[in-house]
Amino acid sequence: MNSSIYMTGKQEKKYRFFLWMLLLAGVASLLLALYFSYLDKIPSQIRIRAGVEQEFDFHVPVSGEIYRMPQEAAPVASVTDVAEEDAYLLAEEEIRSIHVDFAHTVKLKANEIDAYQMDLKLFGILPYKNVDIEVIQDKMLIPSGIPIGIYVKTDGVLVVGIGEFESSEGDAISPAKYVLQKGDYILKSNGETVENKKQFISMVEASEGEDMILTIRRNNEITDVMINAGKNRMEEWKLGIWIRDNAQGIGTMTYEGTDNTFGALGHGINDVDTSILMNLEEGTLYRTEIVGITRGANGAPGELTGYIEYDSENVIGEITENTAEGIFGVCDEELLENSVFDPIPIALKQEITMGPAQIICSVSGEPEFYDVEIVEVNLEHENVNRGIVIRVVDEKLLTLTGGIIQGMSGSPIIQNGKLVGAVTHVLVNDSTKGYGIFIEEMLTH
Repeated sequence: MNSSIYMTGKQEKKYRFFLWMLLLAGVASLLLALYFSYLDKIPSQIRIRAGVEQEFDFHVPVSGEIYRMPQEAAPVASVTDVAEEDAYLLAEEEIRSIHVDFAHTVKLKANEIDAYQMDLKLFGILPYKNVDIEVIQDKMLIPSGIPIGIYVKTDGVLVVGIGEFESSEGDAISPAKYVLQKGDYILKSNGETVENKKQFISMVEASEGEDMILTIRRNNEITDVMINAGKNRMEEWKLGIWIRDNAQGIGTMTYEGTDNTFGALGHGINDVDTSILMNLEEGTLYRTEIVGITRGANGAPGELTGYIEYDSENVIGEITENTAEGIFGVCDEELLENSVFDPIPIALKQEITMGPAQIICSVSGEPEFYDVEIVEVNLEHENVNRGIVIRVVDEKLLTLTGGIIQGMSGSPIIQNGKLVGAVTHVLVNDSTKGYGIFIEEMLTH
């Protein structure tokens, strides 16, 4: 017995509609996949040196317009698409915008310190991103790699914890609960500046339970709160908080400027309990001697042990800024005079390539070059301290440390004779690998 399946005209239309929808969904999925695969290929901010032609080999199907940010008139230099014979010379005329196509190698040049923006589209159709172009002054820096002792004093006292205690009447009380928070900085008490932890403890004791108006910084905003101390079993007035007013440690200096400035660590100094970037009132760098090395292993980061004498004779610099990109300040004239290395150019992020590089550190007592490989360059990483991934390949360094260890943060990364960035963290599951920050990020903190 034969049987046949027939499709009515209405059913056929539905079937065709379904196939069209399926095709459109497939095309949309493909476009989305392409879009997100290309999204991080071009960073949201590009820096170029004033007066120097910069080459960009992104090779993505993205094109758009470059225009100057509104400000006083200044000359633009030129933009060249290498795939075309003609260059747009813009040095002496005011223009609204110029076209660039990053499917080809593109060269940019600007004569003056200035700011521009690019509006880019994928395939010339789909909105891609707006890119800020910052023209910066070229720099020569002295790579360092020496160990440094660090002492920083907080601006006010930092609340690192809230707790409760037993009152003089035997009850569990927590005067600071719902008033203060972990991460608050206490700046003043009843209008008097809080200088340090010892002084604030005396202020609390002297209050004898009366109103205390505390001026605090919370999330970079300053506000006043009222609190009353409670009496504990020892008849002492307490708030039920743990506080800190300083931090110490060791790290590595990244660079010295010819103007006696320095940059170090490649990341900020965060409080060990709150993980919050510490607000700095003052800080000091000290001469440091490495006295021990704990080798790193997978799952167990190693560390450098340093000996620091916190006295005026060992001071080598003043820390003026503690930022997410590192610590910065002014170094001692003698330190600059005794620099082991000569000034070298910096490398902008688009100039860095995967492959051989070196780091400088002092694990053996003196600054030395050690071979590494740059295995990743993340132009658009959401974490500024993880733009570069390196792998240690130097047998001597692997024998000494097992790879990247704590205390090496700030070790300069060198590639092709240029200062690329600084080591920031070790990968916990692989001690031979570590993260790094781009030097341009450190210079624009």
